[in-house]
Amino acid sequence: MIGLRSLAFQTAFYVWTLGLGLLTLPVLLLPRPAVLGVARLWIDGTFWLLSTTVGLTYEVRGSAHRAKGPAIYAIKHQSAWDTLVLMRLFREPAIVMKGELAWMPFVGWYLVRLGMISVDRRAGAAALRRMVRTAGVYLATGRDIVVFPEGTRTAPGQRLPYRPGIAALYAALDVPVVPVALNSGLYWARREFVKRPGRIVVSMLPAIAPGLERKPFMDRLRDRIETETARLNEEVEGGDRKGAC
Repeated sequence: MIGLRSLAFQTAFYVWTLGLGLLTLPVLLLPRPAVLGVARLWIDGTFWLLSTTVGLTYEVRGSAHRAKGPAIYAIKHQSAWDTLVLMRLFREPAIVMKGELAWMPFVGWYLVRLGMISVDRRAGAAALRRMVRTAGVYLATGRDIVVFPEGTRTAPGQRLPYRPGIAALYAALDVPVVPVALNSGLYWARREFVKRPGRIVVSMLPAIAPGLERKPFMDRLRDRIETETARLNEEVEGGDRKGAC
């Protein structure tokens, strides 16, 4: 049954993405608010499909920990789902993403027009400087910066080293960093066709104020995200995974 529901979602998702992408291609020539509107429509439709076919929904905990002004949000990355929910969590996020994504048909084109922060990992320190400079410009306009500190998706229970990009942003931009944990990989795993029913939890944690040295900052960030992620995973493993919600 789960396989059939996943197939229904995958089929509907591709039809929805291709159809909307072709229909709204001219919007890419319009100002960014119009592009943002189409992106939100696509994401809202995708979440509706997830809910009705798979039975997968989500909840957000710890919203009180949102920063009062523009900030950096460092988010655990377990699933493609994580990139979708960002447009619902934030008004107009500037997401730090790998440069290859810009070449994806439709989705990549919209990411470029939405002003995401593309990073060419082969460029080394030069890419890091451009990322920090661009993030500073976006923060000044009131946009939040979103970064996946491990730089790639990780399976539940897996830990990778936190990359230097988040430390560079924290040191240079003088704004709070809000750690965010989640358990999306238990329901929509990397490179898995099956999508499982239940409720993904996104947990915002207390912000880390600017001013720490690099190592204490990285240790605190990693500890908060990984501890909460493990706790969320244990909730599900302890019997809290449900069917369609």
